[in-house]
Amino acid sequence: MIVAHLDLDAFFAAVEELESPELRQVPLVVGGDPQGRGVVCTANYVARRYGIGSAMSCAEARRRCPTAVFVRPRHTLYRDYSREVWSIVREMVPTVEQAGIDEGYLDLGEVAPAFDDARALAETVQAVVRARTRLSCSLGVGTSKVVAKVASDRRKPGGLTVVRPGREAAFLAPLPLRVLPGIGPRADERLRGVGIETIGDLAALGEDDPLLRGKVGSMLHERARGIDPRPTYGFYVPERISISQEETFPQDVGDTERLHDELRRMAAGLAEHLRSRDQTARTVTTKLRYPDFSIRTRSTSLPVGTDDSARIGELACANLDRALRDRPGPLRLVGVGVSALAEHAQLSLV
Repeated sequence: MIVAHLDLDAFFAAVEELESPELRQVPLVVGGDPQGRGVVCTANYVARRYGIGSAMSCAEARRRCPTAVFVRPRHTLYRDYSREVWSIVREMVPTVEQAGIDEGYLDLGEVAPAFDDARALAETVQAVVRARTRLSCSLGVGTSKVVAKVASDRRKPGGLTVVRPGREAAFLAPLPLRVLPGIGPRADERLRGVGIETIGDLAALGEDDPLLRGKVGSMLHERARGIDPRPTYGFYVPERISISQEETFPQDVGDTERLHDELRRMAAGLAEHLRSRDQTARTVTTKLRYPDFSIRTRSTSLPVGTDDSARIGELACANLDRALRDRPGPLRLVGVGVSALAEHAQLSLV
């Protein structure tokens, strides 16, 4: 298998720079209000020199760079650019698994059976995307999705990293644990606590090591060695695979009734949106962000989709209550999302 991971560089910020060229040379942050409690969606590479990154509070970003320009996200515009990019990519590579608005996997093996051919094709993809959209992308090429994903981030922006067969473990070994897909802050902290600091350290563990118990441990151990059997599926990510609303409070809120009211209000908006598109949703997810910026989500799935605001609100509140039982405390943000969207079922008369 020869697979590439394509990642559009600082995508939201890059689109804003195309729309307003005067922003190219200034620190640019796409996100919320720096005077409030907004969060950074992305930043251009000028802003990143100041240590500004995704998920940072906009207030902290402003503190690090008082001259930064802040713009609100324009998701409809970003989707338009994204559709153009992926349409171009599919002209050159038939099997593309779009993993998000700005990233996806390309099955190069179908059209480039050797690694030298794959490198040349990846370079062509980069060049054509840039020529036709003026957007920069970085690619990683390897024998598995996990290797390609890690490789695409090695030489940003506009880089290309190719990891040839047999070099996967050596490529991954010196990298920090957090680089490996599937290892989050908690797993990183736990592993570091027992002296495992690099992907190579994880790969060197014996298969019967207690740290590797369960399916997740086994999967991470394989990924640390560059083993990832997942195939690349050729499909488009639907334009809307989920919809959501969230509210960041000016002050942390601990009153459950107020939180319930906020969730019901959002649920009504989501239900109206579903009805306007003649859709239903089977899964309701509630998002909580605590004052320390940690996030919890709880989801409930229904056997049949709904567009009923009361039902969505009821499930959202129940999710919240479950999460607060696990971790009580005031919240900085709450949100509701619905997913597993489908068209309204039509009854057929027999």
